[in-house]
Amino acid sequence: MGTPEFAVASLDALLEAGYPVVAVVTAADKPAGRGMKLTESAVKKYAVEKGLLVLQPEKLKNPAFIEQLRTLKADIQVVVAFRMLPEMVWNMPPMGTINLHGSLLPQYRGAAPINWAVINGEKETGVTTFKLQHEIDTGNILLQERFPVGKDDTAGDIHDKMKSIGAALLVKTIDGLVAGTLKEQPQPAALNEGAALKHAPKIFTETCKIDWGKPVDEVYNLIRGLSPFPAAFTLLNEKTFKIYHSIKEKAKPSVDPGQLLTDNKTYLKFAAADGYIHATEIQLEGKRKMMIEEFLRGYRP
Repeated sequence: MGTPEFAVASLDALLEAGYPVVAVVTAADKPAGRGMKLTESAVKKYAVEKGLLVLQPEKLKNPAFIEQLRTLKADIQVVVAFRMLPEMVWNMPPMGTINLHGSLLPQYRGAAPINWAVINGEKETGVTTFKLQHEIDTGNILLQERFPVGKDDTAGDIHDKMKSIGAALLVKTIDGLVAGTLKEQPQPAALNEGAALKHAPKIFTETCKIDWGKPVDEVYNLIRGLSPFPAAFTLLNEKTFKIYHSIKEKAKPSVDPGQLLTDNKTYLKFAAADGYIHATEIQLEGKRKMMIEEFLRGYRP
């Protein structure tokens, strides 16, 4: 059960490992683009290519869908980047339903674990496989794998590393469950040394607006954590100005936070609390994404 490209790596790994996937459950086709043409999810496209049965229920409690699931007699259900399941669905298979989550649980429970780990400047993150139960992202842990977050990594970089690391961990998890060698462990209620639990709520527009009164490190991490989607932004001449990549400069700013300095050729930088953020890859509202030098060739303040 999955929808975006992130989930395709896991489905592919399960097939490569020789596991018989009896069906794929994914989101309904959605209108997208200027022509609002019906578009299939990344998981559906892959599943169709592989000749797998594809189910696309609008409602997961739909009696016809529930009956179809029952007749498949799956031993186990695997969830990767899908929506919340009702108990009648996750409780159905004899070996339960396992989920691959993009964090080291219990840290970063929620919809956007990759983004928030980068926004918060984490030095490492990881993936967790766990058994689904009532409360979101709280089920018993099966396996975890850690990996470092580079100081300049974007959420996109972490996503790409994580999808293959997660896919391999998923196969290892199912191997262990089938062999009977893997024991599930309850998630710890608290962390060592009283460390706080951090959450990963859905990203809203307000999250993406840059507060130039903050230190450059925080602004830099916000830009990394929201790149390539949905992207951190500020306003330039009353238009949305998205910043995908940047360079930070620690210095005593000569202008107020949020004001920009540019030579109109090679750089455009915004003042923050303790330095500047140089925008290097950007997109002005109504224009395409471009490098700053190209933007400056046509920009007049």
